[in-house]
Order: sequence, then C-alpha cells, then structure tokens
Amino acid sequence: MPCVADWLNNPFSIVQGIFAQNVPNSDWEKKVTDYFKEKLKENNATNWVPSLNDVPVHYLKPNSLVKFRCMVQDMFDPEFYMGVYETVDPNTNTRVLHFGKYRDVAECGPQQEIDLNSSQTVTLERQTFYCVPVPGESAWVKEISFLTELVLFVLNPQFYGYISASQARVSPSTSYTPSRHKRSYEEDEDMDLHPSKQKEQHLGNSGGGDIHGCVEPKRLETEASAGHHLISTNCSPPLDLNFPLPGEKGPACLVKVYESWDSFKVNDVLEVYGILSVDPVLSIVNSDERDSSTLDPVESMDTAEEQRVHSPPASLVPRIHVILAQKLQHINPLLPACLNEEESKTFVSNFMSELSPVRAELLGFLTHALLGDSLAAEYLILHLISTVYARRDVLPLGKFTVNLSGCPRNSIFTEHIYRIIQQLVPASYRLQMTIENMNHSRFIPRKDYAANRLVSGVLQLASNTSLVVDETQLEQGQLDTKGVHNVTALGNLITWQKVDYDFNYHQMEFPCNINVLITSEGQSLLPSDCQVHLQPQIIPPNMEEYMNSLLKAVLPSVLNKFRIYLSLLRLLDYSISEEVTKAVEEDFVEMRKNDPESITADDLHRTLLVARFLSLSAGQTTLSRERWLRAKQLEALRKARLQQQKCVNGNEL
Repeated sequence: MPCVADWLNNPFSIVQGIFAQNVPNSDWEKKVTDYFKEKLKENNATNWVPSLNDVPVHYLKPNSLVKFRCMVQDMFDPEFYMGVYETVDPNTNTRVLHFGKYRDVAECGPQQEIDLNSSQTVTLERQTFYCVPVPGESAWVKEISFLTELVLFVLNPQFYGYISASQARVSPSTSYTPSRHKRSYEEDEDMDLHPSKQKEQHLGNSGGGDIHGCVEPKRLETEASAGHHLISTNCSPPLDLNFPLPGEKGPACLVKVYESWDSFKVNDVLEVYGILSVDPVLSIVNSDERDSSTLDPVESMDTAEEQRVHSPPASLVPRIHVILAQKLQHINPLLPACLNEEESKTFVSNFMSELSPVRAELLGFLTHALLGDSLAAEYLILHLISTVYARRDVLPLGKFTVNLSGCPRNSIFTEHIYRIIQQLVPASYRLQMTIENMNHSRFIPRKDYAANRLVSGVLQLASNTSLVVDETQLEQGQLDTKGVHNVTALGNLITWQKVDYDFNYHQMEFPCNINVLITSEGQSLLPSDCQVHLQPQIIPPNMEEYMNSLLKAVLPSVLNKFRIYLSLLRLLDYSISEEVTKAVEEDFVEMRKNDPESITADDLHRTLLVARFLSLSAGQTTLSRERWLRAKQLEALRKARLQQQKCVNGNEL
C-alpha cells in the first residue's frame, strides 16, 4: 500500500502502477484521478500538499504533487501530446509501453528509443492555461497560508527540497503545439473564448508518426515545434509575467489541463493539484546553444515573441500537470473551501449562532474608522457583503457600488480606509484616480496577436475583489484618448459589471463581479448605486496615528471573525416570500402617493437592495417586515443628509 510520501513525493510511481495494471484499457486515466481524489479526502490531506503560493519553486521537489491557488489570466492554444508511446531496445528488440500524460518530456531507459511510428502510439489533447496568483490577494490570506506551510515544513521536511533527477535518460518528446494557420479576425472571438473548438482544425496534424520526422528523437521539444524558441536569453528583454496589477509578486505557472477544460474560463479562480514540472530541458528553447540545424521551417510559423511567451524558462514559469482542479467559491483560508459539505454546514451553523455580537463589533470598528459616522459604517458593511447574485438580460442584480463623498482631501484618510478594507477582505486594490494614472495606466486587457496572448490590465480582476477608487487624488487636467477610454471602462464596470477586452478588430465582453467603493470630496464623476455623505463626529489631531491605533487595538481573533463574517454572508442564499413581496409593493404605492416627485423605481430597487443586505448582515436569509422598515429608515437618513449637504454647498453634492 503506498504511503503518504509515495503519492506526494513521487506521484509518477502511483500513475505508473495504475497504468501498468490497466493497459491497454483506456480507463486507467479515470482510475488515476479517482485515486488522488480519494487520497486528498483523507484526514484533511489537502493541507499536506505543498503550495506554490507559499513555497518558492526551488524548495519543491520536481515531479512531486503540489497545489496552486490562482486566476486564469489567459488560455493558450491546445496542444497534442503522446498519451501512450512505445519504446524499443535496438539490441533486444524489447518493446515497452509508457504513458505521456502529466509529462513534458518522454522518459525511456538507457538502451531504449522512442518508436514514433508505433501503432501503439495514442495522440491526445490537453489545454494550457496561463495562471497567476489572485490579483490583489491580501497579505493576511498569504500569511495564514504561509503559516500552514511552515508547520508542514517543520513536521515533514521530506516533502520539500530538491532531489536529484532519475537516472533514466530523458527524451523531451511527449507533446507539441500544432502550427496554427492564420485565422481571419472574424474567427478569433469564438476561438479565443472556446479554445477546445480548435481541436477539429488540427486533427490533420495529430498523427504520431512523423510529427518531428527531421529531428533526432533525443532532441525533440515537448511544448511546440523545434523552431518555436530560437531566442537567446542574452538578447531577449526580461520576461513579462503579465500580472494584472502593478507590484504583484508570486509565481506564474503554465497549467496543463487534461479534462473538462471547457468548464473553466478566463478570470476563474482555481485551486489545482498536479505534478510539478521544472525540467531544465524546457529551458533549452530559450538558449542560443540549441542546434539551429534541427529547426523545421514549415512548423516555425509562430512569431519569435510568441515562442518566447508560450515557452518561458521553467525556472521562472514552472509547469503544473493537473490531476484535479476546482473552481473556488472564495479564497478566505478561514472558511471551509466548500460550504455544502456536512462538516462545513456545522461550521456555518456555529458561526451564525454568534453573528449578532460580531456584527455589532464590526459596526463599532468601522464607525471609529469613519470618524464616528455610524450611518456610513452601516452602508459600508452592506457594500462589503454585496455580490452579483444573478443577471437579468444585461442588468447585474446585487451590485452595490457606494460613493463615500465628503472625504477629506487628504490621502492619509482614504489610504487608511483602504488599509482597513485590506485587512477585512481576501482581495482588493486601491486605484488612485489621478490624471497621470488615467492617461498612462492600462485598464483594459488587450489581445497581442504577435505574441498570441492576452496582455493583462488593471481591470482584469477575480470575482469579489474590492476595488477602492480614490477620487480625492483627482486634480484639474486634460484626459487624453486613453484616459477617456479608461474612465469609460470604469463606468461600464460599475454600471454593467463587465469589461470589454480589446481584441483590436473588435471588443469582447467579459462579465465580472467587482465591489467598487468610490471615495471623493463631492459627488463622484463615476456612476454609483448609492451615495453616502460622510459626517465626521470626531476630527483627530493626528489622522495617521488615530487610524494606526484602530487596527492595533483589534485582537487578531476578533479580526478573523470580521473576515469570516464578510466572506460567509456573500455566499448565503436569500429569498423574499410572496406575502412580504405583496406588502412591499403596497408600501411602495403608498410612498409614491405621499411623495410622487421624489420616489422613483430606482428608489424601490435601491431600498430592496439595502433590505437584502441588511437581512443578510443579521444572518437572515429572508426579508422580514422589520428589516424592510429598517431599510426605509436608513435610506431616509441618507437622503436627508444629502439634501442637507446640498443646502449647505449649493448644488455640489
């Protein structure tokens, strides 16, 4: 029976055993997946798998089992590989079948050669995702994950650290990317969104016999044709890891997916479990030491830039061959990964039983952060638990963008408000809305056809990321064409929860679910669902000292409860009974009768949203009469404050 070290340290031995027992049956692949799925269910075994998010790749053993929490930044063209291949010993004519799945290079014994013309060769297809760490992931998420890894390292150092490669001779030849014919731009949209549809186009190239007929087998490149990477590292500019946000750190990975890749899409957040591949052979293609005589000009149709981007050095961009992959509902390490399991239901039930004091503490904490303004703190809680729960035609339901106006023209206040939000949510980003940023930053991802990749932009964010737009930084100046496009993109994100990616000849719509908080002096230039004017009750003599003391005063255990509270409530279902719906409709008719000029359909929609999030914030998944009345009260207070400010400052809000 394999021990833990076997399936963690040497998963290939497990795969080899299952393959040997089940060949030539095709169900060996499913048995491999089922084996690791069952192993990961045992005694929280997922916690024992080293994570690329927390451990540098040079501390991990090549060909060991690893996990990676990531966002799909781009999807490359599918590639064909030898799922099963045969080796032959020239001296004895002994033939052996091998599996090529989960490998970048094909392995064979010292006296063996790969028979590319074997009738036993099975050519299969896999999809490559370019994945990056979740953009804007909060430091506390990383710290909790890192502490878990540190404990594992202390208890089980044998799972970490480089070990020498197998003595078996390596022949890098399991896969290749079919040469792409040049498509018209009308075809690009469908192909880029559904890369698996390209399979039929390339079936003519999928035969295993003469894939690289002009190249010696020992020199065959695995990721693409041999001519794809004739670029010297001495001449190439530094590799751009294509992170959406500036200043991001962490590994980017080429994630090889073998099944159900159609269920994943760009910007999905995944947790993948797979075999780590950092074979030095993969870096040969970036070296000028490669023998140019091996190049096949017919197959080297891709540009030099594409060659460089799609096959970067494995030391910089390691490969993960996926055994299991799942979309993540959230990335909060304090919550169970899946809330539908029985153990998770117990966790949720226990936390919900103490929800009321947690809400009260959070409200008090945010009230102090907002300089004593409890109304603004109420709306900030509602904003932080909001999420797009459905779409009706083009309208996203559940978005709740708040414009916190009346903020001091002092970057210290807005900066610290963002720092507090950073401590509460798993992923966030502060966008300083300066003329320079608007005119020079790349907000919208665009397709680079020369490199055949999606170049990231600031607005390529994972679902439920908190985006804080600091408009207090805005000064007089001229927006150029790029600046206008960026502001328009921000407005579309807020209004429609979508970003139109630039594919040169056309735009492609990518839906999103981003919580946007706008801080401004007066009413924001950007659209919002709700404007709350800040009314400070205290003016600290030293703003920075005051804000810093707030976070220091909160116990770590209390801060963790706030984090669980905000993440958990986003995931709860919510409904309104027919009886309450009828009562709300009647109430709205009465409101219209009493004040027909100022009460509109937008007011009803906003009040229903406030009532929804008020109910959820109290742990209630249905709307009650009490919560509806409380929502009306909050809206009345908010509107009265705006009207008061309008009277004070004229037309400026």
